[in-house]
Amino acid sequence: MDARIGPTLDDAPPEGSASPARAIVAATVGNALEFYDFLTYTFFAIQIGHALFPTSSAYGNLMLSLATFGVGFVTRPIGGLVIGAYADRAGRRAAMVLSFTLMGAAIAAMSLIPPYSRIGLAAPVLAVVARLAMGFSLGGEVGPTTAYLLEAAPVASRGYMVAWQGASQGIAAIAGGLVGLLMSAVMAPPSLDAYGWRIAFLLGAVAVPFGLWVRRGLPETLHRIDDAPAPFSEAATRREAVRQNWPVMVLGILVLAYGTISTYVVQYLPTFTQHTLHMSAGPAFAVAVISNLTALISNLYGGWLSDRIGRRPTMIWPNLLTLLITYPLFLWLIRSRTPVALLTSMGLFNLIRGIAFGGFYVALTESLPKSIRGGAFGTIYAVSIATFGGTCQFVLAWLVQITGNPMALVWYLLAATVVGQLAMQMFPESAPVRLGPTPRNSR
Repeated sequence: MDARIGPTLDDAPPEGSASPARAIVAATVGNALEFYDFLTYTFFAIQIGHALFPTSSAYGNLMLSLATFGVGFVTRPIGGLVIGAYADRAGRRAAMVLSFTLMGAAIAAMSLIPPYSRIGLAAPVLAVVARLAMGFSLGGEVGPTTAYLLEAAPVASRGYMVAWQGASQGIAAIAGGLVGLLMSAVMAPPSLDAYGWRIAFLLGAVAVPFGLWVRRGLPETLHRIDDAPAPFSEAATRREAVRQNWPVMVLGILVLAYGTISTYVVQYLPTFTQHTLHMSAGPAFAVAVISNLTALISNLYGGWLSDRIGRRPTMIWPNLLTLLITYPLFLWLIRSRTPVALLTSMGLFNLIRGIAFGGFYVALTESLPKSIRGGAFGTIYAVSIATFGGTCQFVLAWLVQITGNPMALVWYLLAATVVGQLAMQMFPESAPVRLGPTPRNSR
């Protein structure tokens, strides 16, 4: 077995595309910056609620804040369809620049909204508008960047390259967690409520010009001839391509629904550990750093491994192990309520889970024809995120509240994991190492 991890100098990039390293940097930097700002809202949900929403109840204030976070998911499918279709028609680079520009404007707007104490109901209204804009741009971000990573990759390194899609989200979450950890250490709670969360958003806005500069220098991959083996036949029209590939698209929605729920359970932990388990803010933000660092590493390893043994085994076996360890890990955390239990349990949970998703991202992208890849992947991703990500944290808080049992969120997570496991087992194999060297027509 080849022990290399990632592309090397011997892996020549396909003609007409960026080098592997340049493609990774461009897609990862932009995607990470977008997810950083989207996830920053999650980390500071309590503080944003105090600043922008009216209520004398801590629970009601949190629920209004989380509901506004969920609003951002409403426009994700629209962004995935509109900007994804634009990527399939005008090119990946143009779509990536468009989505990033829209996100930059929404981030700046969110960070500058005056508090409820100054402008009243206009504050939550403006927050909703900003969240809708963020959702639209982020919905249109994922499809084009994932398609670009696949099309710019050497055939033998596609899994590793596309795994940077998931890894970039881990980078974003780590950055958000570090910012939250630093601010919770140096700021008193009133300062976090007043302006700490605004600084976190503005840090993302400052980085927008760099992301635009990197993306505008990318070569286009949409019309490049691809001779890699493929698990599908090319259709004459987009409608026919969708009709032929709907089983894979449905399976993709199911796996991503599970992935969304498990991701947002982890992203909800800073709020959950403070509000429900009554732990301090420091460990609450530290878990975002540790758990997402382990997920980043395992995502990349999973993508690399899928290039060598195939997509299906890389997905199925690590995810089955995740199913087996979820309940005992969360039970340990909730019963002990210590920083050691929090960091260890969530680090291990993400380490195992991330391997499976390192193989899944490339499996889904690789199984979609090029003519619909950007729009289909973006829409599949956005529909799953909108349906389950937008409601997940609201549902988790509600379940814990009505049952009075912190373990309620674990049963929700386990049900999603079972669905994801079944869908992964039905997924077709798409790895070139398994399909053989026979070239196929351009996708």
